[in-house]
Amino acid sequence: MSDRALTVAAWESLFRAQVTIMRALASEFPSEVISLNEYDVLFNITRAPGRRLRLKDLNRNVLITQPSVSRLVDRLAARGLLAKTHDPEDGRGTLVAITDEGFTLFQAINRHVGAGLDEGELRTLTELCDRLRLSVGETAHED
Repeated sequence: MSDRALTVAAWESLFRAQVTIMRALASEFPSEVISLNEYDVLFNITRAPGRRLRLKDLNRNVLITQPSVSRLVDRLAARGLLAKTHDPEDGRGTLVAITDEGFTLFQAINRHVGAGLDEGELRTLTELCDRLRLSVGETAHED
């Protein structure tokens, strides 16, 4: 198989895997239940110690702008998926934590992606996707 054919086959495989997984996830939490931006917020909070994060730290890690994050966090809190509290170490700060309900919703990812691959395969997939994302980011800045 030529390099070009192999590249196209790899892209097609990745694309079809993403579409299949997104369709399965949409059946569990369709866009009217959770958007990709809301998922991004939940994902970042679940990675933090104690599944809680300062709002300003969350702003640094999500893929949307700061004003959008604040509004989105308010909506998720109103729906019971997040809890907001004042930061006891900084009276001006806000802590955001995922609730049990929010964590249950978030775990659907594990059922669809984690069930199909073993731990080593998941690590390899993560490494490959990170390398691909970083290489695309580097070439995008060269233009």
